[in-house]
Amino acid sequence: MNPGPGPQIRRLRESVARLHAELTRYRLVAWTAGNVSARVPGHDLMVIKPSGVGYDDLTPENMVVCDLDGVVVEGDLAPSSDTAAHAYVYRAMPEVGGVVHTHSSYATAWAARGEPIPCHLTAQADEFGGEIPVGPFALIGGDGIGEGIVATLAGHRSPAVLMRNHGVFTIGPDARAAVKAAVMCEDVARTAHLTRALGEPAPMAAADVDALHDRYRNVYGQRPGVTGESATPGPRRASRPAGRDAEHHL
Repeated sequence: MNPGPGPQIRRLRESVARLHAELTRYRLVAWTAGNVSARVPGHDLMVIKPSGVGYDDLTPENMVVCDLDGVVVEGDLAPSSDTAAHAYVYRAMPEVGGVVHTHSSYATAWAARGEPIPCHLTAQADEFGGEIPVGPFALIGGDGIGEGIVATLAGHRSPAVLMRNHGVFTIGPDARAAVKAAVMCEDVARTAHLTRALGEPAPMAAADVDALHDRYRNVYGQRPGVTGESATPGPRRASRPAGRDAEHHL
C-alpha cells in the first residue's frame, strides 16, 4: 500500500526551509524577496516558501504545500506570490524537481537591460553550457512568467533564465541544484559585468564550451564506482595534481 506523500513532505519542508538560508548566505535576496520550491516526487504537489515571511522566521512548519495549480493543500500561510510561475514550470517540465527565484543584483541588472549573459568563462560553460538567456516580461500572478521561463529554456542548456525587468529563475533536478544554479548565475553575472568594464572580453570557441559542459556533467565531482584512477582518462602528471583544474567549483 502506498503510504502517501506525508514522509516526503516532511523531509522536503525541512530541506526547502534550510535551502532558503543559502539565498541569504550568498546575498542573493533582500528582505522577504525570493523563494525556493521543491516538487514532491510521485505526487502533483510542491513545497514552497510562504509569502512575505522574513528569512529569519522561516521554519519547516511554515513552508506551504500546494498542488501544481498553485492551490494550498497543507499549511496555514499564503504561499509565495510567485507560486503560479513555479507551478507552471513543474506542470510543463516533469524532469524539474526544484525552482528558485531571486533578484540578485548583478544578474537582475542584466535582466533589466534585457541582455543575455555571454559565455566567456569556463565556470559558465560548465554550469550553463553557454549564454544565460533572457525571457520575456510578464506580470506576477498568472501563468505568463512560467510560460516565459519554459519557452526560453527550451532552446538552451542553461538552468537559469533572466526574466526581463524582473529577476532570475533557476531550475534543477532538485531544489539544491536549483539553488546552486542561482548562486553560480549571480557569480558569472558579476564577473561578466566587471570584465566588460575592463574592455572587450576574449571569446570562447563553441567547441570548447561544449567540451567543458560535457566534462562537468559527466566527469567532474565524486561519482559512485569511479575512482581517481578512472575518473579522468589519459596519463597522470605529477606536476598537475588531480582536481586542481576544478578549484573554482562549488
